[in-house]
Amino acid sequence: MLVLTRKPEESIILGGNIEIKVLGIEDGKVKIGIKAPRDVDIYRKEVYLEIQEENKKAAGYSADTDALKNMMKTK
Repeated sequence: MLVLTRKPEESIILGGNIEIKVLGIEDGKVKIGIKAPRDVDIYRKEVYLEIQEENKKAAGYSADTDALKNMMKTK
C-alpha cells in the first residue's frame, strides 16, 4: 500500500485523469473531493462491498435457462 501525506488543499492524481483532494480535516475526519470522468464509478468501500455481496447472492439465484426452455416446450 502506498501511503502519502497531504495537507488541506493538496491533491494526488490517479491514472492521469482522477484527482483526489483533501478539502479539510476536522474532529479526526478527513473531507476529500474526487474529480473523475463520469464513466468512473466511485463508492465508499462499505457500499461497494454490500453491492458485491448482493451481486453474489443474486447470481446464486439465477435460473437455468435451458431447463426453463425445456419446460416451455413440453407445455
